[in-house]
Amino acid sequence: MSPNRSPFRLPYRLLALSAVSALAVVLPARADVPAPPLDPAISAALARVSAEQLRATDERLVAFGTRSTFSEKSRPGRGVFAARSYLAARFREIARSSGGRMTVALDSYLQTADPKKRIPRDVEISSVIATLKGDEPSTRTYVMSSHYDSRNSNNDDGEHDAPGADDNGSATSAVVEAARVLANLPLHATVVFACFDSEEQGLFGSAHYAKSLKDAHVDVEGDLNNDIVGASVGDDGVKRDDVVRIFSEALPPGTDPNRVNVIGGENDSPSRELARFAKETGDAYATGLHGVLIYRADRYLRGGDHESFNAQSFPAIRYVEPVENFNHQHQDVRVENGVQYGDLLQYVDFDYLAKVTRYNVASLATLALAPATPKVTMDTKALTNDTTLTWNSVTGAARYEILRRSTTDPTWTTVEVTVPDAKTANAPSPTQSVTLKYSKDNWLFGVRAVDAQGHRSPAGYPTPVR
Repeated sequence: MSPNRSPFRLPYRLLALSAVSALAVVLPARADVPAPPLDPAISAALARVSAEQLRATDERLVAFGTRSTFSEKSRPGRGVFAARSYLAARFREIARSSGGRMTVALDSYLQTADPKKRIPRDVEISSVIATLKGDEPSTRTYVMSSHYDSRNSNNDDGEHDAPGADDNGSATSAVVEAARVLANLPLHATVVFACFDSEEQGLFGSAHYAKSLKDAHVDVEGDLNNDIVGASVGDDGVKRDDVVRIFSEALPPGTDPNRVNVIGGENDSPSRELARFAKETGDAYATGLHGVLIYRADRYLRGGDHESFNAQSFPAIRYVEPVENFNHQHQDVRVENGVQYGDLLQYVDFDYLAKVTRYNVASLATLALAPATPKVTMDTKALTNDTTLTWNSVTGAARYEILRRSTTDPTWTTVEVTVPDAKTANAPSPTQSVTLKYSKDNWLFGVRAVDAQGHRSPAGYPTPVR
């Protein structure tokens, strides 16, 4: 961005703006959304991501033979609980560099038999959770997740091999590597690195953990779920090592579809705003990737652990490799008619996986360093041709950017105005309000918080109030 485009170098002007504390000064309108500034500490973390470390982790996971949920009683050194012990030990080793901020725990429970849910017998389900505490007193939390269990052609086969190199050793390796490069980076929000059990049976591990967070009133503002992120070559044989897909749900649970369709907010759920943020941030840093936004919760006939977070009304997205090869997923290892089946290490591109890991780290670190997403309302009490937005000040925010886009645009196109934070000594969290000379009938608006270093939150989409 050229110097004359910087918001700090332009002359100030007043806009029709009100705040509880005072009339605020607003920077002039801009006709674009500039790329976010790059934080040197985050760039340094990205540079530490190692394809060799990722390979070593995935090789170790595959060496357990199977990580089926039903392999928990396998002989020593084999099965899902052997993999669980390995992951817990890796996280504890990583935690030693965190200055006491990272703790490691198991989230375990007994799942009773339910054939309708692909659980033919009672089984202990146990996820590995590493929590990196931020310095905020709040419970604001972001999660980077994967599942570490695997399967072959038989969903409840805990005996035969199920290597699971890509589904989902690749993503589990990425979560471990992200924890390694972020463990010594001071963060404001808390970050959880989660490796879930029993995804293949129906998201059981993540469902149990997400519900526990909800029951504990933890403020989960985003889950970055990774599942099948290690192969750059799909079933068409074409190498695509510069793209990652980002899936996000449209309507959170409890939404009234009729009401949403009336106001046109079906494409601006918290998960969609998280996805837009992830693309903007991941594309800006030197990750080697660009994200492709897929406006669906997931692929047809498939599902992932982000859905467990969505079910608890937490924003969540899923990263997936560009094109999948289904001969290498949920298959017994075999050669049939000259075709190799099975989820084998030879099909994982660890240089590509390193790019996906960097893409996650860029967004995850920015989320944990930036202020929280503002909670925004839109005044719809009267028929007007302008738009009034209101929000409460967010801890750590130096200013707020008011975003605008057409109803047909997929991403934000304009930073309409920049509003300084209105905190005062006797009103630490004042309500702020801005009136824009654009019709709410014709445009979409969002508000994001920005700190003094330029870290941006995801956009808060306004809730209409009457």
